[in-house]
Amino acid sequence: MHIPSDAAALIQPIVDGIFEEPLWGSFLDQLRARTRSGYVSIVLRPLPFGPAKNRVVHLYSGQPSPPLVSQHYHDTLHISDPMPYLDMADGRLYALSELLEFGNPEHDAYRSQLLTASGMNVLRMMRVVEPSGISAWLTVARREGEFDASADAVIAAIGPALRSALRCYVALERERDSASLANEAIRRMNFGWLTLGADGRILDADAHGESLLGPSGQLFRGRGGKLAAHDSEVNRDINEAVRALALDPQSRPRAIVLSREPWLDMLLVPSTIRPGTTRPAPALVAYVHADNWSSSDRCDQLGQMFDLIPSEARLALALSRGMSIAEAAIELGLTVESARTYSKRIYAKTGARGQADLVRFIHRSVLAIA
Repeated sequence: MHIPSDAAALIQPIVDGIFEEPLWGSFLDQLRARTRSGYVSIVLRPLPFGPAKNRVVHLYSGQPSPPLVSQHYHDTLHISDPMPYLDMADGRLYALSELLEFGNPEHDAYRSQLLTASGMNVLRMMRVVEPSGISAWLTVARREGEFDASADAVIAAIGPALRSALRCYVALERERDSASLANEAIRRMNFGWLTLGADGRILDADAHGESLLGPSGQLFRGRGGKLAAHDSEVNRDINEAVRALALDPQSRPRAIVLSREPWLDMLLVPSTIRPGTTRPAPALVAYVHADNWSSSDRCDQLGQMFDLIPSEARLALALSRGMSIAEAAIELGLTVESARTYSKRIYAKTGARGQADLVRFIHRSVLAIA
């Protein structure tokens, strides 16, 4: 299909428009200028979820409806809106006379109360539908003077590009939503990450991982930008784990306790991230987990969830953090025999068949996002 030069010049703004704020702002401005229109808009509706009033995305260039007219539409007129939005064929350009029946009282009332009152006496509209079913309506309007064939040709010719851009926009929005939900879950679980080179040099970090680096944190950027810990013993454990994993990427991940109060631990794993075009692929990923609740708060929560008495809750917390029965007994000032007795009660109350089960139950419970 031959694309008029005026339409071809709009393709790039359509593509770039999904990255603009507001969306497609340059495209709408340029289309309005090229068609000598008073108003151009893109409306996405209806989006599948959420309250109806929040499901309309309205983007425009030019003079919008006067505030009183717009309010009238949102309050009452939208209920009797006679425009056949969903009956419009994908990619076809419609004139106003094809969308409203002149002489029909209901249609005439809508036209006079909204369109004429907004200076949209002459109008073209086109619907495009992307593969998942989301539609966008492009409207081009002016107060007077019919659109000529060249203007119609420009509007009709940009339909395929607008459909492709809409498809990209919908895909990006879904990815943003998924990423936002994943990030919120990770934030609530107090996880952060850092990517490392084979020599332990920090390549990148998310906000939470970055917040742990520095004088007030347990970790910092050492010589050459390498991951280092303020505690010498922890620093040695990190260096040994980095060397081992860099030499053998198939080896098991290494867990390191950075601090016990407040709790902070780290898991070093070989990276599966592929090389990109803008940065090298990391050799390792360090997942850092912090518990913002104090141990006493966590014990209270465990007691409430599993009906544990305080001494049982303290032992359950210690076991869930990787201590053995003997280590936990020393930590809590118990005899090993008493710790074993408490552990049997804990397993009975939680339904765990052993320490591994207990760790899984606790860390997969709602306490993980409390």
